Amino acid sequence: MEAHGVLSLLCVALCAGALAQQTDRPKFWECPVDLFFVLDTSESVALRAKPPNFYIDQIKSFTERFIMELKEMRQPCDRSLTWNSGALHYSDEIILVRQLSDIATERQALISDIKGISYIGKGTHTDCAIKRGIAELLIGGSHYQENKYIVVVTDGHPLTGYKEPCGGLQEAANEARQHGVKVFSVAISPDQEDTRLSVIATDQNYRQNFTAADNSRSTQLQTIRSIIDMITNETKDVCCSFDCNAKGGPKGPVGDLGSKGETGRQGMPGEKGDIGVDGNLGDPGPVGYRGMKGDRGGRGDKGERGHKGYKGDKGQRGTDGVDGRKGDPGFSGLAGCKGSPGPDGSQGDGGPKGDPGPYGTKGAKGDQGKDGEPGRPGNYGLPGIKGTPGPKGANGDKGQRGDDGAPGPDGLRGDKGTPGEKGEQGTRGNRGPRGDLGDPGPRGDQGREGSSGANGEPGDIGRAGSAGYRGDEGAPGPEGPKGPRGIKGAPGDRGQIGTRGEDGAPGNGTEGCHGFQGYPGPRGGIGEPGGKGTPGPKGDDGEPGNPGLDNDSPGLPGNKGAKGHRGPEGNPGPVGPPSLRANVSVCPDVECKCGPLDLAFIVDSSESIGSTNFALAKDFIITVIDRLIKDQQVRFGFNESRVGVVQYSGDGAQEAVRLGDPNINTLTELKQAVRDLRWLAEATYTGEALQFSLTNMIDRLQQENRVVLVLTDGRSDITRDKTPLNTLCGKGIKVGGLGVKDYSGRQPNHEQLSAVVCTSDPKPGFSFVLENFAELLDDSFLQNLTTRICEDKKCPNYKCPISFSGDTDIVLMMDSSASVGQRNFDSSKTFVKRLAERFLSAERSGRAAVRVAVGQYSRERRMEAELTSNLTLLTSKIDAATFQNDGTDVTKAMAFAMEQFKTSGGGNRKRKLVLFSDGRSQGVTEAMLEKRVRLVSEAGVELYVITVGNQVSEANLRSLVSRGRSYDVTYAQRHLFRVPDYPSLLRGVFYQTVSRRVSQA
Repeated sequence: MEAHGVLSLLCVALCAGALAQQTDRPKFWECPVDLFFVLDTSESVALRAKPPNFYIDQIKSFTERFIMELKEMRQPCDRSLTWNSGALHYSDEIILVRQLSDIATERQALISDIKGISYIGKGTHTDCAIKRGIAELLIGGSHYQENKYIVVVTDGHPLTGYKEPCGGLQEAANEARQHGVKVFSVAISPDQEDTRLSVIATDQNYRQNFTAADNSRSTQLQTIRSIIDMITNETKDVCCSFDCNAKGGPKGPVGDLGSKGETGRQGMPGEKGDIGVDGNLGDPGPVGYRGMKGDRGGRGDKGERGHKGYKGDKGQRGTDGVDGRKGDPGFSGLAGCKGSPGPDGSQGDGGPKGDPGPYGTKGAKGDQGKDGEPGRPGNYGLPGIKGTPGPKGANGDKGQRGDDGAPGPDGLRGDKGTPGEKGEQGTRGNRGPRGDLGDPGPRGDQGREGSSGANGEPGDIGRAGSAGYRGDEGAPGPEGPKGPRGIKGAPGDRGQIGTRGEDGAPGNGTEGCHGFQGYPGPRGGIGEPGGKGTPGPKGDDGEPGNPGLDNDSPGLPGNKGAKGHRGPEGNPGPVGPPSLRANVSVCPDVECKCGPLDLAFIVDSSESIGSTNFALAKDFIITVIDRLIKDQQVRFGFNESRVGVVQYSGDGAQEAVRLGDPNINTLTELKQAVRDLRWLAEATYTGEALQFSLTNMIDRLQQENRVVLVLTDGRSDITRDKTPLNTLCGKGIKVGGLGVKDYSGRQPNHEQLSAVVCTSDPKPGFSFVLENFAELLDDSFLQNLTTRICEDKKCPNYKCPISFSGDTDIVLMMDSSASVGQRNFDSSKTFVKRLAERFLSAERSGRAAVRVAVGQYSRERRMEAELTSNLTLLTSKIDAATFQNDGTDVTKAMAFAMEQFKTSGGGNRKRKLVLFSDGRSQGVTEAMLEKRVRLVSEAGVELYVITVGNQVSEANLRSLVSRGRSYDVTYAQRHLFRVPDYPSLLRGVFYQTVSRRVSQA
């Protein structure tokens, strides 16, 4: 019993010591992150499943688990990352769950408040909730403006965005970007409105298939940890860029009363005001793209002759001398860090300058060693012995401006100052522009003829006039005779410096002490603004440095350097004989071109459409134009692709706007004209509208590729409108019909839609049937539509041939993890099919045989198609592959591919593995990855890596293409392929580039 009591006392003492140590840690070493949760508890969430609380409980569970994962962690600079967190939930009203609180002390209180949430179950005002979250972060957060984050958990409703009273999601996201707040968008379940969720996220990386409510607990944890990892990585630079804080000296005497302070900055946002009068609902504008380049301006008038120029800049650098030998390393200590700016206080007297730190004793010179590779900078040495105090230094630099303090009381009015001294005479101004000629004055009365005077003496010779202005350029003269061949030119300039070499071995120095923070200097008075100075004279060249000590022993041979930059263009050589293989010897990276094309929209504006749907139709038109510019590189202009819009309703109710109208000269003006179209709300005369469009717009289009999109609910009044619906057929026009269900849910008339798109033409059009007008803005639909518009692309008619010199087995491993997503996985399958077709149709030397296998990996591995030479079988197996949507294990994926090579038979067959990977993998270390890569290389398998995007692990990618050896830049460049996103896999001839490198020995 006594021993048990002693043990209890010991535990209490240890806990108290740990708590005291944590409490004694200065606040300076903490780097707080403000994280605010915005939770959707609207009706659309509650009614997604039965009982209504099902998804609400899932959201609460996700948030509680997220808060439990918020743990204090140490950054590489020894600062501690801490968390402040709060939450709100919303429907058509906003309820604050808890303000920002320190997780270290308020974690359980915040979790308890979240458990007490009961759903509101009304409308969805996500934009208002995000703005309230921004206000909570700005009012109650830490002073680190870069460390503020919001996690929005919602289903993306409403679809149209017209019921959002605070400006819409786009405005809320823009406000967050303006204040530096990062917003993560988390779906409640995987089948959410991804377009709306992407608008919420302030960056595309903040919307990566994040899901809050899923049957798999691992998916929730993966979402939580992915977000925490991204926040940790992004805040690393902010937390580790702090200034050192030296211990302050004794308090100085109270200074004189300072002068009146400057006007303070704008205050933080105030409390939410009363509900204002409901305004008119505006049309939300689509995401804008960069505007097109404007027309070239006219040539300006000839300017006045300029003044004499200043002295010229420094001349080009001379030829580098012979590099000197490396000198002995110095023993300088670590420089002191700049102090953090403090608040504006009373001006105190300057304190005495502290003694400088001691210098360390210089060690004896060691034996001369061989020159090694350049190493990383070593740690700083020990401080030297204390030196004698030096003379008093100059005043310190002006400190950074501190935070604005509260305004002090108005001081007594000062005496009127004496007039200042007269300033120096300013420099002479530039000569002004020449004035316009004045109007001629009225003609005066004719004078009387005077008497002739006596002849005067000849005057003195006048001085010579100033040189006239240079005349206009004359016409070019005739070409002169060919001159004699010149002498050989001087050697060219030295090429650019090569890429950085490998890091050397770590140094063996020890870390020096931090320098003493200097005292702040007195604040200087505001000086008079100086005049613009003239450029200073050119400085003299510096003296050459002293050469290092002689070293006769040669160093070890270095690794082969990276490929240098391309040198300057040489002189053209003599004309050679014509080549017949010029078209196939060079393989440039060219893309198929969509334009030029002429595009016309014919939009139903009848009563059955409704004003809300008509507004969506106008947004759809602008979005399609922007997507064609961005994704398909279509350029709209007078001499390029043209675009126009016709809206129609009843008899004679048509209105057209087109690029090139008197008031529509730019694409921006056309978009504004589309937004200004008013809903007509009459009958539906589709045939008459097609004839009107053909006469007033389509016949004026000049491009060979003409596309017309007809947007309607598919129910034309054919009893009164006798104009046939096939008016556009047989005219060489591609017609696309977009049929949308009407407000009562009726399907578009299939016969009418088929007649509009000319299904009987030799080159028929296409049609889409949509559930509602909101689907017009769906990202996948827009991608399919722009693809159909640009079917007739102009592509280069050549391919870069590849060949195999021996028997080769190739295994293609696709990444099927959750970070990829279903759509990107489908792009990977299409890309792999193109690679397989290239490999199996390549030229072969002799009896060389090529076999291809395709697999995928996530947490589990699958071989979709074994090694085969049957392209048809291989393609069908790739099409049947399903997305796993799980974790990532790249080391097991490589081991799985190696087993495939072992079971396929040995011999002298070449083995190549093409792996999709971003370098990130659960539970893998750099050492484990290097070991697996070394085993792959020793087995005779050549590894190629394809990485997509910028969220990658560069260290792991370097290991994947290192063969388990020291990093070889040339080898890595040949075996690592990078693309910015998954659609880029299918653009241009990237698949030809990959297949050509893989096929080469």
